Amino acid sequence: MIISEEATLEKLVIHKTGNKSREEGIRFSKSTLQLNESIKDLLIRYFLSPFKNSEFFNLYHDANLELNEVFHFATAIFDDPQSLYLNSVNLANHLYENSVHPKIKAGEFYVAYFEDLMLEGEKLNAIGLFKSESRETYLKVYPTSENFNIEHEDGININKLDKGCLIFNTERENGFVVASVDNLSKGNDAQYWTDNFLKIRQRNDDYFQTSQALLLCKHFVTEKIPESFDLDRAGQAALLNKSMKFFKENDNFEMEEFVSEVFQETDVIETFNEYRRDFEAERDLKINDDFEISGQAIKKNSKFYKSVIKLDKNFHIYVHGARENIEKGFDDEKGLNYYRLYFQEEY
Repeated sequence: MIISEEATLEKLVIHKTGNKSREEGIRFSKSTLQLNESIKDLLIRYFLSPFKNSEFFNLYHDANLELNEVFHFATAIFDDPQSLYLNSVNLANHLYENSVHPKIKAGEFYVAYFEDLMLEGEKLNAIGLFKSESRETYLKVYPTSENFNIEHEDGININKLDKGCLIFNTERENGFVVASVDNLSKGNDAQYWTDNFLKIRQRNDDYFQTSQALLLCKHFVTEKIPESFDLDRAGQAALLNKSMKFFKENDNFEMEEFVSEVFQETDVIETFNEYRRDFEAERDLKINDDFEISGQAIKKNSKFYKSVIKLDKNFHIYVHGARENIEKGFDDEKGLNYYRLYFQEEY
């Protein structure tokens, strides 16, 4: 968790980067900015308030971490904060080289240096990289001697950060701890910020372990079980509910306890263990046998765990429990499948 109440904005540089495919170029500032305290407070709010969840990443490179440009320039800044301006130019050039998708807009690129940002209970220095691409129109209403006047101007909404990342000065050997947000791009153009410019991958922490374990279970129940066992959609929904219940009711995850409680039958457990090995190998990851369950990861993944039986295009049955109160059959006279639901009250 990131806490910013005691954080200070020590240095800030702003450049403007365009779209390289349109040859829009870069406009460099000449130095760091001199800011008064009220502007600093507004910028801290603008830069830091979007970072609310517990999902963290590391900078990486397939061959050698030192070849990751952002890692290289961030390391230089942490080692010598006075080099912020020089390395902000390097970072702006690197961003411009990766701004080639036709949907990427020109915008201000901010490189900031923070002190006393709290991460998981530890005060740390951090580098912030932010980009503003969108503009909004604001009305200015002010009194005159006899009336009021209205003017308009375009500006940046400090409540809507477009793109940003925080690089914390910890775990350098793993590519630092990084938080990232992108509130503007949703398609392939979003990849230029996380995959091309930053080059980040999810940090192997409790959030990551919880997310991957939930994903493993969901894929096993919805893909492997129907292929290997005679289990209908209502049965799959019941298993998904049982799995999520385990995660919500326990503070710590133990794989052996989980599989014995949720899947119970020996042949299902054996199939799950085989599927887990294939799942890990395909994704080049390791799901630990025990870890602390992340509530934030459960919250984020709950929307993918909705136990829904979709019937043609007419009906959806949401199954939250009581599998024994659902019966499936086939009506010979109508030639249609059916579900029969038993309940006590209608709400």
